[in-house]
Amino acid sequence: MRFTTKTEYGLICLIYMVKKAGGRPVTVKEIVSGERYLAAYTEKILQKLRAAKIVEAYHGQQGGYVLARDPSEIHLKEIVEALEGHTFDVYCEPRLRKYIVCTHFSLCGVKPVWHKTKEILDEYYGSITLEMMAHHAIPSVPSESLRKSA
Repeated sequence: MRFTTKTEYGLICLIYMVKKAGGRPVTVKEIVSGERYLAAYTEKILQKLRAAKIVEAYHGQQGGYVLARDPSEIHLKEIVEALEGHTFDVYCEPRLRKYIVCTHFSLCGVKPVWHKTKEILDEYYGSITLEMMAHHAIPSVPSESLRKSA
């Protein structure tokens, strides 16, 4: 699993909105000046978040981006999926398998590990809200999730 700068920058932009904007529209220029990101790249990230209904855009002199919902209702899982497509790619899945060469598919002992990894990651990311991230209140991985797999 490897996330791109889209996810890192997107999370920083969203946390900025929670901590600094206080519900008012925030411009790309404002975000990039504080974080030193490229404006065009940040705009593309925010457009993806807008398409996923995580942020809304307002035009005009008082325009900018705002969160589409309360930060307690926006989960890390949906942010990652909006920017990366998936939290964790299981290459054994039929939609991905056709693009890789796997000569031991029927004998593979790794497939259950990848499926459980995605399940645990999705559950954990689904439990973390933007509000938690903004206030450094991230829960640890619930041990019962790990025990369920055993």
